[in-house]
Amino acid sequence: MTTTRADIAASSRSADMGSLAVLFAALLWGTTGTAAHFNQDVSPLATGAFAMGVGGLLQAVIARPNIMGCLGLLMAQKGRVLLGAVCVVIYPLAFYSSMHLAGVAIGTVITIATAPLAAAILERLFGHHRLTLSWYISLALGTAGVVMMAMGETATHGGDIATVSAAGDPIATTVTGSVPDADWQRLGGIVLGIIAGTTYAAYSLIARRMMDHGTHARAAMGSLFGVAGFALIAGLGLSMLVADPRLFATPGNSAVALYMALVPMFLGYIAFGFGLKTVAASKATLLTLFEPLVAALLAVTIVGEHIAPLGWLGMVLIAVCLVIQVKPKTT
Repeated sequence: MTTTRADIAASSRSADMGSLAVLFAALLWGTTGTAAHFNQDVSPLATGAFAMGVGGLLQAVIARPNIMGCLGLLMAQKGRVLLGAVCVVIYPLAFYSSMHLAGVAIGTVITIATAPLAAAILERLFGHHRLTLSWYISLALGTAGVVMMAMGETATHGGDIATVSAAGDPIATTVTGSVPDADWQRLGGIVLGIIAGTTYAAYSLIARRMMDHGTHARAAMGSLFGVAGFALIAGLGLSMLVADPRLFATPGNSAVALYMALVPMFLGYIAFGFGLKTVAASKATLLTLFEPLVAALLAVTIVGEHIAPLGWLGMVLIAVCLVIQVKPKTT
């Protein structure tokens, strides 16, 4: 079968739309930090479990016709579905715990920097996707940009080496002294950030592999997130609601919980699944570097935080990284 110029152009347009869909998902995910700012002393685990759990169940509900239509394929790939669902369950728990232990900046940087690297390694081990020079350049620019943003954010806290945890509590002392327990907490947070980034890359790759084997995009994402959502709500979400009823203690907390479940975790992953149809997992995880850029801009404009010049330089590097990845390819 010969490939015509029209086929190439259509494939290019489809890939461009996929990249835009992933960027849109990252934009929605970037709003979670600002939304959580309006929570009043809510456990980050409770927030993460509820948001991902409800968002996952909703994905399964709207994907039900597609899931039933691909039921045979899903049963034939039940190992992938189960493994992907386990990764989806682990990701929010590890990510939010990482921010709680190591601080928001460090936890986010480790997770986001790990994801594209893990995706590239997994694709090389279990697939035949070849990475381009532009991907490596983008990864270097994007990782450097995220690190600079984290350093710029830390610099605005009066020289403290510690950032504020996701629960709003300082986890370490300033540069004048350190607490051994806090050092171990930070190390544990870094390890959890690596786990979060790896599981995020893994379920992205698994979903893409399912699509490559004929599973509809909604069926693939709906099955993974539906199983994971049920586990999070039934196994952990309900216990967190009992242990931490503050999740719905005030109208503001309730609004934040529902927003995070319906917008970033539901609508965001719908867009991400659409993008994965035509975008490799390694590129998709790289495009989600847009998330910390959005989060930082919202923190400045809405929360009133300040970012040092180094942080703004980091934003520029991330922007260059994204431009390289989304620019149209000449044929």
